[in-house]
Amino acid sequence: MSKVHRLPLHPEPGVTPEPSEDEMLQVGELARACGKTVRAIHHYENLGLLMPSKRSKGRYRLYAPDAVHRVRWIGKLNDLGMSLTEIQEILSRWEEGPSAPEAMAKIQAVYQDKLAEVRRQISHLEGLAHELQASLRYLDTCESTCDPEELVKTCSCCQVHDPQQDEPELVAGLYAGTTGDTVSAQQ
Repeated sequence: MSKVHRLPLHPEPGVTPEPSEDEMLQVGELARACGKTVRAIHHYENLGLLMPSKRSKGRYRLYAPDAVHRVRWIGKLNDLGMSLTEIQEILSRWEEGPSAPEAMAKIQAVYQDKLAEVRRQISHLEGLAHELQASLRYLDTCESTCDPEELVKTCSCCQVHDPQQDEPELVAGLYAGTTGDTVSAQQ
């Protein structure tokens, strides 16, 4: 007699089988898995950003394993500079989408805007990094070439650096506005 092999039953498309209670996470476990505090998890729940799947027999909140993804998603959007209120709005817009493609198009637009903003920030930070590098190169010569007896005030009229070389703003700003005639407050 041949052995009959039965295929496992699959849920309907779009329906995720509910995890067993053993697979569920208590709030402390969820917090540890995400690097958050229990208080943060409760706050996300109060804002409607996260919902427990059910309660245990002891009335503890139990979260499905995919709640880790939701908490990390919230954290990443927060890292991108979005407030929890903005994250609530994104979630609402997504949930209110009349169809899956339209809902995802709304999210795509938000992410495209955020990507453009992040790229602007990166460009700005790269410019600051270059300014810091130039300033450090400029300052490297001070220790090795300046007379240790020189006063700080003489930095504004330094004779050591090449006068044709522009002084980095992070250096020039140290003594800018401190030279020249001072006007008394009485005039």
